[in-house]
Amino acid sequence: MTVKSVFLYRINNIRPDSDNKKKKKKKLSDLFVKNQSNQAEQNYSAKDIEVLEGLEPVRKRPGMYIGGTDENALHHLVSEIFDNSMDEAVAGYATRIELTLNEDGSITISDNGRGIPVDQHPKYPGKSALEVILTTLHSGGKFSNKAYQTSGGLHGVGISVVNALSSQMSVEVARDKTLYRQDYSRGKPLGKLEDMGTVSNRRGTTVTFMPDEEIFGPKTMFRPKRLFKMARSKAYLFKGVEIRWKCAESLIDSQDESAPPLEETFKFPNGLLDFLNAAIEGRRTITAEPFYGQIEFPDNKGRAEFALAWPLDEQGFNHSYCNTIPTAQGGTHESGLRSAVLKALKNYGDLSGNKKAGSITSEDVLGGACILLSVFIPDPQFQGQTKDKLTNSYVSRLVENGIRDHLDHWLTSDPASATKLLEAAIEKAETRLRRRKKDEMKRKSATKRLRLPGKLSDCTANGTEGTEIFIVEGDSAGGSAKQARNRQTQAILPLRGKILNVVSATSDKITANQEISNITQALGVGLGKNFHLDDLRYEKVIIMTDADVDGAHIAALLISFFYEKMPGLVESGRLYIALPPLYRLSGAGKSEYARDDAHREELMDSTFKGKKVEVSRFKGLGEMMPAQLKETTMDPSKRSLMRVTLLDQEMDPEDSNLQKAVKKTEKLIDQLMGKKPELRFQFIQENASFAKDLDV
Repeated sequence: MTVKSVFLYRINNIRPDSDNKKKKKKKLSDLFVKNQSNQAEQNYSAKDIEVLEGLEPVRKRPGMYIGGTDENALHHLVSEIFDNSMDEAVAGYATRIELTLNEDGSITISDNGRGIPVDQHPKYPGKSALEVILTTLHSGGKFSNKAYQTSGGLHGVGISVVNALSSQMSVEVARDKTLYRQDYSRGKPLGKLEDMGTVSNRRGTTVTFMPDEEIFGPKTMFRPKRLFKMARSKAYLFKGVEIRWKCAESLIDSQDESAPPLEETFKFPNGLLDFLNAAIEGRRTITAEPFYGQIEFPDNKGRAEFALAWPLDEQGFNHSYCNTIPTAQGGTHESGLRSAVLKALKNYGDLSGNKKAGSITSEDVLGGACILLSVFIPDPQFQGQTKDKLTNSYVSRLVENGIRDHLDHWLTSDPASATKLLEAAIEKAETRLRRRKKDEMKRKSATKRLRLPGKLSDCTANGTEGTEIFIVEGDSAGGSAKQARNRQTQAILPLRGKILNVVSATSDKITANQEISNITQALGVGLGKNFHLDDLRYEKVIIMTDADVDGAHIAALLISFFYEKMPGLVESGRLYIALPPLYRLSGAGKSEYARDDAHREELMDSTFKGKKVEVSRFKGLGEMMPAQLKETTMDPSKRSLMRVTLLDQEMDPEDSNLQKAVKKTEKLIDQLMGKKPELRFQFIQENASFAKDLDV
């Protein structure tokens, strides 16, 4: 019985008065689909097997070769051609490469290398080697090390893929004082290789191509800024090559300040070190000098160049390359570098007796660092045609061993920089461990609540606008301040005695100090690199201490604390010092308050001149009546505050005068509050006014 007769038999035996009509209909539908499938199986034969020839697979599935058809894929076409010229330069045959973005949107790339061979290919009679390379996948001179010791083009699909995805392509080759040319369209030659005649003082390959709108769309176009950056980075990667950039004037936005120039020539004799110095110019770094070097791998397995710096702002980057190809996703060469840096710094910590070095990780050392790594190896293996990740396992060991030796020597030769780098890594490790513990506590806690110190008398306002917190010396002063305050906008945090000197204290002592912990919790911000100004719970932070020597000392300790651990508070102008009076003058029915001795004498010579005056001295804020404290120090309409700033808040951060002032301030704080008492003694000798002719 045939399939068709079975199908008709089933239809004739369906009973219309069945109790489950829907179920019957479903069975009928399933049988029909099965019948159609059986017919398709019977019709499926050899004629249904499609064979794509030449470059048809590239146009059919461009994503397999260049990762897609978006802007990234478009610019990858330029890389494929440019890398061929770079391979000629790295091999020592080319010294100059030109990259030109033409007015019609096409790209021209030329070099003065050997030029693509144009003689007849032995396997393809009647075709030149040039035509074979441009029209046949997996053809080229880089499958063995006969033509190139190291190269970026490895799969033999680079220029042929660009040809397949270009509406127009022309290739000119100058060899043996003769110029040859051949034109192509969408992967197919438009004619035979032409002999253009004799040329002098010219050699190498020139490729001009226009991406196909059928593949990339009519609106997709090359970005001059992106191409300019690529050309410059390639020049950094190989110090022996000169790269010339040109762009049609109509393609440059004259209103864009960051737009590339119309013409530029790149040549960097120091390679990656020039790249790094340009990137960190004007920025402060942890180490005195960048870590830079070059290594030759044993047994002719290649070489590597590296450059690292640790900027204080932690605005770093990580760029790695293999045979001048950017490896955006890293790979084994990056793994080797990270392992080398971590092991070397841990070893230095052991040698210097710092037991905390064992807790650091590679991310603690290299997070926020500026990292440049370039390797050249004979037979690189990449993950995918776009070569985003290097996968050769042996490269990790070669890079690690080579860089480790250099870094061990570099660290021991500059112990000051090495110690700073180690301490910075340890601080990151401690922050990471504290954060982990904090996250674990959050997971364990069933409810979330805002942690505030018990001594804090908070204000009732919901927002931060108009609010202020008074950091007060002592509980007695705190009691008076609590009664004198405006409960809606003013918060009071009393401190017990003098806080820790954070400039000379270790991070462990700072973390364990209760007074510092209370201040940090009350303000709602973190310390050091974890400080976030947006989390500040108050608009103003006011230091309010007694108007005597001890009060001034406490205020100095607090200012040093904020400058070292919460610099954003000072830079934003949010930190203030209250000016409570030291004296109360009464006489002739009047009362006035004097901030200090000089102010008292001024009042005596003006307001109370020639009058009998009663002068009382406040021993501290705690002895002032709440009404007096409010009138003199806390009422915004009557009080005077002194803002703590580095310099004029409107100065340009790039101003050299501001930078000099910041460095001077850092030096002064280290001198007065640091660990070396001899520096304080020197400051006192140079700046103190000493009394003379004492009658003792």
